[in-house]
Amino acid sequence: MATDSPTAPPVRPEQGRYLAVEQSAEFGALRKTFRGFVFPVTVVFLVWYALYVIMSAYARGFMSHKLVGNINVALVFGLLQFVSTFLIAWAYTRFADRRLDPSADRLRHEIEGGAS
Repeated sequence: MATDSPTAPPVRPEQGRYLAVEQSAEFGALRKTFRGFVFPVTVVFLVWYALYVIMSAYARGFMSHKLVGNINVALVFGLLQFVSTFLIAWAYTRFADRRLDPSADRLRHEIEGGAS
């Protein structure tokens, strides 16, 4: 009994352009630049968040220390979580505008230019 081995579907022309761009050095550099920002910032933020949670659980005396009136260290740390989130979003926007978007625009133009 002969069995036919499944064959891959034919590659459409637009898929070939996408694959070529994905395998290009410029796309690899774009991904490396993106990861070079996102991974370290993510690690720093997660460590900062874990510090807040761990200190809230195990350093209650320090976290309950009153700074001004009823404002304690825990409240300041909690508010700083929001501040750091907005700072990261702002920093990423600036980074993407300067370092990622020009390369991404060139790659998009290359893909779209090949389509016409």
